Amino acid sequence: MADLQNIRHLSFQELEKYLVAIGEKKFRVKQVHEWLWQKHAHRFDDMTNLSKDLRKNLSEHFTLPALVVDTAQHSEDGTVKSRFKTFDHHFIEGVLIPTEERKTACVSSQIGCSLSCKFCATGYMERKRNLSYDEIYDQVVLINQQSEAAFQQKLTNIVFMGMGEPLLNYTNVLKAIERISAEDGLFMSPRRITVSTAGVAKQIKHLGDDKVRFKLALSLHAGTDKKRNEIMPINESNNIAALVEALNYFYKQTGNEITFEYILLKGFNDSLKDAEDLVKIYRQVPADLVNIIEYNTIDAFKFYKPDENVVEGFMEYLSKNRVNARLRRSRGKDIDAACGQLANK
Repeated sequence: MADLQNIRHLSFQELEKYLVAIGEKKFRVKQVHEWLWQKHAHRFDDMTNLSKDLRKNLSEHFTLPALVVDTAQHSEDGTVKSRFKTFDHHFIEGVLIPTEERKTACVSSQIGCSLSCKFCATGYMERKRNLSYDEIYDQVVLINQQSEAAFQQKLTNIVFMGMGEPLLNYTNVLKAIERISAEDGLFMSPRRITVSTAGVAKQIKHLGDDKVRFKLALSLHAGTDKKRNEIMPINESNNIAALVEALNYFYKQTGNEITFEYILLKGFNDSLKDAEDLVKIYRQVPADLVNIIEYNTIDAFKFYKPDENVVEGFMEYLSKNRVNARLRRSRGKDIDAACGQLANK
């Protein structure tokens, strides 16, 4: 079995070549492809409009690994956190975040993470491997099924803000988005997809060269290199100046929306001087929005969220300086599903 190829890693043309070579009619190609990417079959035996002989042939020559939901936790605010199990017995987490206006899937791109951001629970885990594009796709499918079951609504948005750094799994993330947005996939507009990065300048430029159509979010979290180095080691090799240059290049190439993400940490990055530093960066990039995020505590990082009056003062300063900022209240905190808390609990 170990030598068999994952059938979802065949292109449509490769699948056609194989089926024609074993004597199948061309219309079978579309049928198999639909089962793989639109009907979400997890076994060849599920492909009921194929002959038994063809199903047997496919099972003898290919594998069809798929994510399964291992556990699901339901928050009192409607958020659902799922732990998914991979074919090789690893675990990742994804979250359904429901609001009245939106039903958003927060998906992972890696098993663990190598970047060690201090405020993120995943950063304290070892990175086991990248997720393949079909595993990323499966997360969206399964979370969409949860949304339809709980709210009778399909997903409206997808954010790559789960476990891992998406731009360090560049090829699989872009291939997953291609399948998610394809007419013969989930047919979701790329404009409803946001990829969040801790800041890999070279890969941000690569996104620009590839003329991607999805939105980009930069996890900034500090307005100076000194502070950012303390909580995000990646800044030592991808400093703020390099990221500003990369974001401007990305925007020039794509015109796509850019968002800054900024977690407020009590006594660290929540002063009016910190707000001023944030404004300076905001004015160097054609950013649409700054998401100010309340910090969600994790065991390994002894920071806390600021007092409400400090948050209000920070937001007021941004508003006075014509920064389009939004305070994002966390959801799913009671089940460790909020921003920065994913750690396979």
